[in-house]
Amino acid sequence: MGKKGKKEKKGRGAEKTAAKMEKKVSKRSRKEEEDLEALIAHFQTLDAKRTQIVETPCPPPSPRLNASLSVHPEKDELILFGGEYFNGQKTFLYNELYVYNIRKDAWTKVDIPSPPPRRCAHQAVVVPQGGGQLWVFGGEFASPNGEQFYHYKDLWVLHLATKTWEQVKDYIYYNDVYAFNLDTFTWSKLSPSGTGPTPRSGCQMSVTPQGGIIIYGGYSKQRVKKDVDKGTRHSDMFLLKPEDGREDKWVWTRMNPSGVRPTPRSGFSVAMAPNHQTLFFGGVCDEEEEESLAGEFFNDLYFYDATRNRWFEGQLKGPKSEKKKRRRGRREESEGGSKLACGGTGTQVPVEVVKEVVAEDGTVVTIKQVLAAPGSAGQPQSEDEDSLEEAGSPTPGPCPRSNAMLAVKHGVLYVYGGMFEAGDRQVTLSDLHCLDLHRMEAWKALVEMDPETQEWLEETDSEEDSEEVEGAEGGDEDEDEDSGEERGAEDG
Repeated sequence: MGKKGKKEKKGRGAEKTAAKMEKKVSKRSRKEEEDLEALIAHFQTLDAKRTQIVETPCPPPSPRLNASLSVHPEKDELILFGGEYFNGQKTFLYNELYVYNIRKDAWTKVDIPSPPPRRCAHQAVVVPQGGGQLWVFGGEFASPNGEQFYHYKDLWVLHLATKTWEQVKDYIYYNDVYAFNLDTFTWSKLSPSGTGPTPRSGCQMSVTPQGGIIIYGGYSKQRVKKDVDKGTRHSDMFLLKPEDGREDKWVWTRMNPSGVRPTPRSGFSVAMAPNHQTLFFGGVCDEEEEESLAGEFFNDLYFYDATRNRWFEGQLKGPKSEKKKRRRGRREESEGGSKLACGGTGTQVPVEVVKEVVAEDGTVVTIKQVLAAPGSAGQPQSEDEDSLEEAGSPTPGPCPRSNAMLAVKHGVLYVYGGMFEAGDRQVTLSDLHCLDLHRMEAWKALVEMDPETQEWLEETDSEEDSEEVEGAEGGDEDEDEDSGEERGAEDG
């Protein structure tokens, strides 16, 4: 028993040591990658000082390997880019561009502003479009001691006619339609007639009582100038339906619903509500600048009635207990006028509930939750004055958010999770709320969550903390890199 116990203890110790070593290696790998990223950023800062194209006749390039040598599509020229050189102690990476004139047997060094970062072992190909283009993908960067490596996955194009570099940030949007057969378990591509939605992402789909499909909203980007993209929030609506009742032939129709439409947004959620209505909840409206992105989050409800092709804003009536209290209050205040009237009109207006969330950096972010005036969901407000007077005080529900999960069961809407942003911090939610869509009285919180209790790790802070812990446990001293040595890597 003693030997067996010792063996088990020894086995557990080995597992613990292996786990600790794996954690240490993982931590070191993350640190090494961050060190290389910082070094790459340092070299890019140096490259940013280039403000104009300079072509200089020169002797042949210095020795190197793993560069790319490409043939100009229109001229008798060879194009050399990048590469690496090792002198026995240091590794040198290059992002220089050389052109060799075959007829003249002459080299020219071409300095172009904003080139790709230094690299070797990349892929390069030349195409004739636009006067010739040199495309460069991926490659590798190494630390000066040749022991750390960073692998790129970026895509660049050199426009040979204008001698300009451009980084290509890939995004492709689609507007094709596929159907999946639940009997045969097969996909088929549909080819609808008519004009459908433009290519986009994040659109929402719902079905109509007649078997059609509603497509609403979405988001797409387009390049407006070099390195600048502009986002578009779509708020158009399309109907895809079988043509002449045939299941093998479909047609697009653009819809122009009446009523109160949702404001432009993305990241909203959709569920099927009672009476074949489509319910829309929340979302975010991003205001994009060239170097910043700020979003306004929502927690409002809208209903789309496909039968009447009309939008309705979801409005809460308030709990019954509050209705009676309000009616008694109005009788008592009938002589002096209602204190709840706004501007003397006697009409009710949306009420704003304000919550404050403190980010990790101390920033206080105010979340405004607008609760709509009373009414019924998916239908015009009742003409019965009693129904208006019975409106109670609003009850806070889910805070504004995007990308929430929705489900409707027995006429009850369930909203789970989602996210909102507080400064640079993203808060991912795990709360659960429900709302009776028949009564439309008040939200009920089934699972609550305090966003301030959610852990948010700033990447630099977490690394420093882990290093302090490692040091307290007697971590390896050789993890301290000689930053001066790395900065000493020459830029070729």
